[in-house]
Amino acid sequence: MGSCLFCDIAAGKIPCTEVHSDEKFLAFRDIDPKAPTHILVIPRLHIAGLSELQNTDTDLAGELMLTAARIASSEGLDEAGYRFVINCGQDGGQTVGHLHLHILGGRQLHWPPG
Repeated sequence: MGSCLFCDIAAGKIPCTEVHSDEKFLAFRDIDPKAPTHILVIPRLHIAGLSELQNTDTDLAGELMLTAARIASSEGLDEAGYRFVINCGQDGGQTVGHLHLHILGGRQLHWPPG
């Protein structure tokens, strides 16, 4: 498989500004934020991207969304709103080959995103 940046972060080999940690997920602040609140939520299990999820990953996918929603709430984003983004593949803007969900908030987010 080779080295994976997010696997190394999840393993504690690379430091991060942790926001949430449990047995299935790690959430940390993006080092190049695109909004005042920009948090990445990753599964600890290496999954290359959204298109790699299998039918057996239904619980993990749902728990990813629920975990991210709880983090957004704990960051005080509920009232004004926030956005979840999962990029998939090169054309989708995915730059790290490990499934990750972006939580963006703290400012007006425009549509379409880019």
